[in-house]
Formats: sequence, structure tokens, C-alpha cells
Amino acid sequence: MPQKKMGGTDPVCGMQVPADSPHCCTLNGKLYLFCHERCLSSFLAQTQQYLTPSTQDRVPAEGASCCAPGATAEALIFNCPMHPEVSQDHPGTCPQCGIALTAVLPVELDYDPELRDFSRRFWYTLPATLALAGLEMFGQTLNLLPQAAYPWLELLLAAPVVGWGGQTLFRRFAASLRTGQLNMWTLIGLGAGAAFAYSLAATLFPLVFPPAFSSMGRLSLYYEATAEIISLTLLGQILELRARASTTGAIKALLGLAPKTASRLIADGTEVSIPLAQIKVGDHLRVHPGEKIPVDGVILSGAGKVDESMLTGEPMPVSKYAGSKVSGATLNTDGSLVIRAEKIGADTLLAQIIQMVVAARRSKAPMQRLADVVAGYFVIVVVTIAVATFLLWGFLGNERGWLLGLINAVSVLIIACPCVLGLATPMSILVATGRGARAGILFRDAAALETLGKVDTLVIDKTGTLTAGKPRLSAVILTAGQESDPLLQLAASLEQGSEHPLAAALRQTAQARGLRLTEARSFRAITGQGIRGHVSGRDLALGNATLLRSVGADLTELSKLAEPHRRMGASVLFIAIDGQAAGAFVVADTLKPTTAEALSQLRTAGIRVIMATGDATATAEAVGHELGLTEIFGDASPADKLNLVNRLRAEGCTVAMAGDGINDAPALAAAQVGIAMGDGTDVAIHSAQVTLVKGDLRGLAQAHALSCETVANMRQNLALSLGYNALGIPLAAGLLTPFTGWTLSPMIAAAAMSLSCVSLIANALRLKGRD
Repeated sequence: MPQKKMGGTDPVCGMQVPADSPHCCTLNGKLYLFCHERCLSSFLAQTQQYLTPSTQDRVPAEGASCCAPGATAEALIFNCPMHPEVSQDHPGTCPQCGIALTAVLPVELDYDPELRDFSRRFWYTLPATLALAGLEMFGQTLNLLPQAAYPWLELLLAAPVVGWGGQTLFRRFAASLRTGQLNMWTLIGLGAGAAFAYSLAATLFPLVFPPAFSSMGRLSLYYEATAEIISLTLLGQILELRARASTTGAIKALLGLAPKTASRLIADGTEVSIPLAQIKVGDHLRVHPGEKIPVDGVILSGAGKVDESMLTGEPMPVSKYAGSKVSGATLNTDGSLVIRAEKIGADTLLAQIIQMVVAARRSKAPMQRLADVVAGYFVIVVVTIAVATFLLWGFLGNERGWLLGLINAVSVLIIACPCVLGLATPMSILVATGRGARAGILFRDAAALETLGKVDTLVIDKTGTLTAGKPRLSAVILTAGQESDPLLQLAASLEQGSEHPLAAALRQTAQARGLRLTEARSFRAITGQGIRGHVSGRDLALGNATLLRSVGADLTELSKLAEPHRRMGASVLFIAIDGQAAGAFVVADTLKPTTAEALSQLRTAGIRVIMATGDATATAEAVGHELGLTEIFGDASPADKLNLVNRLRAEGCTVAMAGDGINDAPALAAAQVGIAMGDGTDVAIHSAQVTLVKGDLRGLAQAHALSCETVANMRQNLALSLGYNALGIPLAAGLLTPFTGWTLSPMIAAAAMSLSCVSLIANALRLKGRD
């Protein structure tokens, strides 16, 4: 392959760039070349930084690339699929298992260096391997050469296969011995090395060996077996690397969602196209119909429908208006929008989704512990079996016992594959987390993915979880001497410091009525009860009955007036002024359209559903009975929810908690699996192990089903790996030879070993294609 002419050094990352690179710019008459569009964007955003002498001669980390989306060369991390705790900032091999490290964020290269290396060694040495196989099968019968010439011809053909084709394999074998981390390369190196060393010795010193090592009038040689072992191992690695690459498809798809540029509005109203990296918080951006929204923000003007399926999995576009929040990478299907950038870079929803998927991929499932224990002793046991096989056949076999012992010992070493044990669960986790991300389901770690399928009890919040979380003020109840608008003005002013959906309902109504809000002082949020503070010199308490009774307010009359609204499922916020009950705000919230369907799916899956909410018991029961729930806990404080979860766990239940608010955080953390709504508060999301990006409970039913499928797939992989080794090793040792006369040649053992990993990965990939 002709080498590309190098045109210069990328001033951002220091990589050598071809002269015909499409990523370039001219500054002060000088041409600057870049390896990737992201480097060009960084250069344009911070030109002076990259033109200073200290950065002109920078050199990238070995093997690193700046081409990982959103990352510099130094930020790239490569880790081991079998041992996620092993990571480094450049490509290489795992010191524990010897397999190739993979980029945590897929690196956008024209080729995979590991795959290219194995492919080159395989294809260049394959003719020699085939020639050796031909000589072994037909050379003796055709009598093309004198008998004494065949060993030297086979050595001549085998030398490049072993010395160059198998160089990487033997290098990893040596590293496993040097570090004491025995792995699959230890076995391959011992098997192939033993076969080649014996053949070489038999070629150089044929008279040393007794007649038992002879067959058909000459010493039996295994150059072709050594070459076939190496070629088949290389082929197996090629197939495995290609299969493993397909497990990163979900992250690659996510990385490709973000647009490359955005249209920024400047002071005179004109638009300027800028790279995504140059967007700053507060920038006003124009998004035309058919364009992707560049970053997370809020719509300032315009209206239209936004397709959010790429992030949430929701197929139908969502109507957006001024004030609506939008997420980066979603598609504006119609209407021209002007948005204000609020979150950029790593703070965007897309970036957080990618990081959660990456974190889950790098974690270990509890089921992996069994495989880790077995793999820890695996190589030592296999080597012991191989030595025992050689000695037993040598001492107890017939006149060719030592020869059969050697063949069988090599086959034992080659067919045994510890990597299938190590990859059994990680491959399933890789595929399942990617599939979940495409559906808007994010798992924090592999343990959450495994545990969710075991859940038999779900404790669920109401507001924002079962309901839309966008309540509207429907009525105001007043005590004597109070008026609606002044009371609403006080309440909305106090609620300016709250993120609760009920607070938003009061603020929106006040703004719609044109009421002017004033500053609240001494603001305090009492978790699970409400808020307190001072507005215009008045001491206010706004929340549930528990809060108002704590300040001495008499709610006897207000509670009677509010009760009919509660029975209809509405929430009631009481307000006290200077310790005296002043009125109540009736806020109605509607059920999410998909809630009933989601609960039906969960019940069908055998999950017991319990509602626990801070809303009044009457309100909770009205909503719960509408949904067919029988276990309902109203007026539940954060401590009550936490105690409920702990009690259920003490009873032996496997508990999941689903919620979206700050008051749900303790229970989310205490449950075996905490499930947060993606449209909820950051505290809830950070306390949970699973996040439903679109806040749709049907996603929980999907997540539960995905967990069950994944656990089944992991068990299948563990059974395949354990069964493969349990069956293959005795066969290779010659267990059937006394009864059938069959022996398992090293070539067949190498093919079986190579295909075992590929078949395991193929089984994991079945998760990818399911709906």
C-alpha cells in the first residue's frame, strides 16, 4: 500500500498529517493542516494558544489520537474488556489476560492498529502454512524430493510463520511469564513453542530420538501443526476483534449524533456558522428546519416539532414553544427556532448519556465473580493436565505413546481458552448497555443491569413519575379577608427558589396574570413538607398540612374545603402568613398517557407495585385507584419512603424505587435498584442506578425485560465457556483414543480455540438485534 505524503504537523495534537488532508486553514498566508475536524475547531477557537512556541512542538502520547469525539489526545482511555480496571492512555495489551485494549470512546481511525497487525501477519504467512499442509498430506506420496530434504524444507517454510507471523503471540507469551499473569497466550505459546522446539530438535539431531518418535520410516515432525496453530490463532483474533468492534456500535452512533457546526446570532442579528467547540453558555443560536439542535438550551423564540428519538427512543416528534427546553443532537423537524445555549460540552444530555454508557461498560457484573475465580486457577490447571497427559501417554501408551503424549499435550494447551471465561459477561454487558442507550435507558453499572431483572417489588413516586409532573393551578381557596391575586403573588414570590413542579405551576399562573414577583428572604426548603421564607416582610409557610401545623396554623376549615379536590386527585398547597392559615392552592396534575400501560406491563412481569408519595393520602388514593393500585402510602416524607424501602428489603423483597424529586433521593439510594426519570432533578438522577431519559415508565418495563434477557445471555455465555473447556480439554488429552482410536490434532484444537471466543461474542450480539 503506497504511503501518503506527510504535509506537516497538526498544531493542536502534534500528529503527522498527510498533505492532502481536507482539514486545513490559512492564517497570515501560512497553511495549517489538521488530522481531524475537531482539531481544526480547537485551533480556530484558541488560535493564539496553539501558535505559542510551547505548543508548536508538542508530541502526542504513543498510540493516542485526538480524534476521539470531545476529547484531546491526553484524555483518551483504553481499557480491557475482561478486566475493566486495567486502563491506560494508549493502545496496547492487557497485562493480565493479554488481549487487546479497546478505546473507552471509539477512536475514529481509518483502521484498527491491532486488527491491521494481525491481518497483515495472517495473510502474508498463510501461503507458507498452506504449503506446509500440502507437504504433510501429499509430499510423501508424490516423492518430489529426497526424504532427507523434507525436514529442511518444512523448517524453511515454518520459520517465517513462527518467527514473524507468530511474533506478537510469542511476545505476549513472554510477557505473561515475565509478569506472572498466566493467560491464554501462555497456553498458546507453550503449545506452539513445544511443537516447534521438538520439530527443530528432531531436524537438527534426529539420532537423539528413539524409534517411538518415528512414523513411516522418519521422525514425525510438527512444523505444519505449529504453523496451523499460529495461522488459526491469528484468524481467530481477527474475527474476535471485528466482532468486538461491533459491540461499540451504540456509542459510535451516539458520538455521531452531534452536529459539527452551529449558527450563532451576533449583535446585528446576522448568523455566523461556527464549530460546535466555540459555542459558549448564553450564546443565541438559530436552528433552521431540518437541522440538529447543537447544544442543550431553551427556546427564546419560534415554535416547531423536535424529533428526540435519537436520545429518548420516543418515535413521535414533540411540540416545542418559547420557554421549552431542548437537547443537543435532537432534530428540529419544522419551524425556525432561536435558542439560548445553557449546557455545552460534557454538560449536555448527549455527553452525559455517553459517559453513563461508558461507565456501565467498564464495570463488572456480580455474575463475573465465578468466572474470575475459575480463570484465576485455569492456566495452572491446564498446564498440569498437559504435563500429566504427556507423561501418562508416554509411560502407559503403546510403542508410539510418547509421540501421542506430545501431540495430545500440545492439543490440551491449545484448545483450552481462559479468555472465553473472562469475556462471558462483559460482552453481554457491552451489547445490552448499548441497546439500552438507544432506547433511552441508561444503566450506571453492570450490577444494576443484572439486578433489575431480579426485582419483585417496585416503590414508585407519583408526581413526575406516574403523572406528567406539569401541574396547573385549578383553584384557590381563601380564608376570610384574603384575596386571590395578592395571595398568589406572595406564594409565587416565595416559590422562586424552588424547583418543584407545584412551584412552577404557581409561578406560571402568577406570570400569566401579570403579577410582579418580589424577592424572598430567609428561604428554606423543608424536604417532604414545603418551604418557608419572608416576602415583603411577611413570614410565609407554604406546603402540606404537616408544615403548617408546625408553625401553629389552624387548618380545620381549609382542610374541609380542600377534601373534595383531594378526592379528585388534585394536590393542595396550604399557605400561612405570620403563623395564620391564609388559604390553599389546588394544583391538578394529569397522569402520563403511558402510565397505565407501563404498570400493566410491570404487573404482567410479576412485579408488585407500591405508590409512596408526599401528596395527601386522599390525593394519592384517588390517583392510585384510577391506576388499579392497592398499596398506597400518602403524606410520605423522605424518611417514610426510606423506611418503606428498608422494611421491604428486610422482608426479603428485591426492591426498586422509581422517582424524580429531591425527596426521592434517600429511597433511590437505599433500594437495590434506584430508577430516576430523566426529566427529574439532578439529585434524583445521581442517586439512581438506572435513568429513563424520556421519563416514560414503559422504559422501566423495557429495562426489566432487557435485564432478564441479558442475565440469560450471560448465563448462556458462562455455560458455553465452561462447557467448551470441560468438553474440549478431555478430548484433547486423548480420553476417547483407547476406545475409538481418535486423536484431536493441534490444528483442530487451534481452530476450536479460535472459534470459541467468536461464538461467545456472536451469542452476545444476539441481544443487539432484539426489539
